[in-house]
Amino acid sequence: MGASNQSVAVVGGGVIGLSIAWRAARSGRRVRLFDPAIASGASWVAGGMLAPLSEGWPGEDALLDLGSASLDRWPDFGGELEKLTGSTLFTSHGSLTVALDSADAEDLRTIAEFVSGRGRDLRVLTRAEVRALEPSLGPRIRLGLLAPDEFAVDNRALVDALRTAAVDVGVEFVAEHVTDVAAVPADQVVVAAGSTASALLPDVPVRPVKGEILRLRTRPGVTPAPGRTVRGTVHGRPSYLVPRGDGIVVGATQYDAPDTQVTVAGVRDLIADAEELMPAIGEYELYEASAGLRPMSPDNLPLVGRVDERTVVAVGHGRNGILLTPVTADAVLAVLDGDELPEARCAAPGRFRRSPQTVPTPVR
Repeated sequence: MGASNQSVAVVGGGVIGLSIAWRAARSGRRVRLFDPAIASGASWVAGGMLAPLSEGWPGEDALLDLGSASLDRWPDFGGELEKLTGSTLFTSHGSLTVALDSADAEDLRTIAEFVSGRGRDLRVLTRAEVRALEPSLGPRIRLGLLAPDEFAVDNRALVDALRTAAVDVGVEFVAEHVTDVAAVPADQVVVAAGSTASALLPDVPVRPVKGEILRLRTRPGVTPAPGRTVRGTVHGRPSYLVPRGDGIVVGATQYDAPDTQVTVAGVRDLIADAEELMPAIGEYELYEASAGLRPMSPDNLPLVGRVDERTVVAVGHGRNGILLTPVTADAVLAVLDGDELPEARCAAPGRFRRSPQTVPTPVR
């Protein structure tokens, strides 16, 4: 069946579902997107970091390669959305990971050696170089790792831009909660339902992992925010500061919990850890504390591909949903075209299928 004759239903209206719907409709398909509350989940709460290089680690080659493939697509993907919608999506260029103790400094050197050995640009910076680059950072920082090719985007501006682009190419939005994929009227169904995907497809192993995040707003006379995304580990907890046009996003906690309630302890830890990275952050206005559910897979790689002749999945992106949006959209469109995207082979959902057990032949 040609693209122009194919009807596609997308279940889930986060950035993954919206981008797939937009691209599928743009290719000539008739697309309906099912979600009672567009982008009310993890996409709305995300920090917007695009940082696969500075999170690279030896042995996690597939995750680095997939993230890098998507990072390389982001300038064109984001640039096209900006041109189509008049939005401003990119909030920073470059990221800086910092170490506050000797063990973290050694980890940064390991990352730099691993990622640089795969042809990507990472630079180890001394304490003085870090402070010269970002003077608002704290005095405890020992070492830095600069990734000049990484970005950050405004996740909420991205949601709005994707929705606008999807409407412009004819995507129909249906404010309904899908409970049975088989009952959805379409030639092809793409399940992009985030942390709820397993309720629709029990064989898809995705679990919800809670993350809390703070949004800070600048005030007159405050110390300027860093010009780059800043990441570090404080008291064993990952912490990051992501610049926005009006302030800073601070994240993020992580719990195996299915609720989206913001806890006092979570806010306390986020603020305390952020102050270690940037002591002047207390000058900012705390205007939002929120929590979302990251859709995690068992091996931290997403599940993107066909699960049966009518159903395609695009779930399990964990902390990397914003980063992996462009490569996921390309991979799903390739599947709908009867093809595959080589860069996304590592995300094939079949890797979790159990092999059928061999039934022994009875002895007579």
